[in-house]
Amino acid sequence: MRPLYLPIFLTIFSFLTMQAQMDPTAFPRTELRNKEIIMKLYLPDVQKGSYRATRFDWSGIIYSVQYKGHEYFAYWKDTHDPNFHEDLSGPAESYKDPGLGYAEARPGDGFIRIGVGVLKKEAEAQFDGFKTYEIIDHGAWKTDIKKKSIRFTHTVSSALGYGYVYTKTIKLNKKQPGFTIEHTLKNTGTKRIQCDQFNHNFFIIDGEPSGPNLELEFPFALSTDSDLKGLVKFEDKKLVFLQPFVKTSVWMQFKDFESTVENHQFTIRDKRSGGAVEVSVDRPLYRMDFWACQTTQSPENYVWIDVEPGKTFTWNADYMLKAE
Repeated sequence: MRPLYLPIFLTIFSFLTMQAQMDPTAFPRTELRNKEIIMKLYLPDVQKGSYRATRFDWSGIIYSVQYKGHEYFAYWKDTHDPNFHEDLSGPAESYKDPGLGYAEARPGDGFIRIGVGVLKKEAEAQFDGFKTYEIIDHGAWKTDIKKKSIRFTHTVSSALGYGYVYTKTIKLNKKQPGFTIEHTLKNTGTKRIQCDQFNHNFFIIDGEPSGPNLELEFPFALSTDSDLKGLVKFEDKKLVFLQPFVKTSVWMQFKDFESTVENHQFTIRDKRSGGAVEVSVDRPLYRMDFWACQTTQSPENYVWIDVEPGKTFTWNADYMLKAE
């Protein structure tokens, strides 16, 4: 993923107004709930889905999670185009650029983006992850919705020997307040699948814009070569916001941490409202980036996937909701 984003030119007023103007009823959607949590999600749909671009996985797009009067996700922009690469909310997951088979494919041939389908390779010098490619085969989507869980299954194959059955299940937890995202990737092709997968997250806790009321905490001391622009600083294992973000953004890639399961976690906290989310993943942390603009904060955590033909790879992410 390239460290380049379009700045978000929003005032706090326009951001809050934008939330009321969004119309979730315009897209296929569903709702999960238990005694403590209400979760609202968009559903993948080739014709009417809220997200139909080619950068991110179409499944598991959450536009609201409510717990004890707190909100943890929302849409972060004041415009929306289903075919634009970044126009989605919630835990936004994506797989390694350029995708399976891109290097082998000739212009006009197909290559695979996991969670999207088979895309048409263009005559270009290099892959552009921020461009929406023509989808020549969407694969087959199946969705199983229950009161407290939802399962997405995506089946794709290609002429280049790559294929998979990808299952993502989101479950509201029975004991601790929160939810779990379970992933299963079965390699049904003839070629080995090796790629990374990252989650953009796009947190918006209680509508809090990026600024001194927010902080993030990690299990390792923070270090980076990226330019922090005077917007944030590191206090050992914490990332602290120094000032409100106005017409600006920051991106960084962390370094010098061990690739372990113990390091694959973080907490984002709104000190003003007391809302917080603790995230942990049961695979080693392969890479950790962070991006924020005025409206949203995005710890971008990566896993490495390596699965032989006929084999299956699994990983789970737990989101524990806090009302501190």
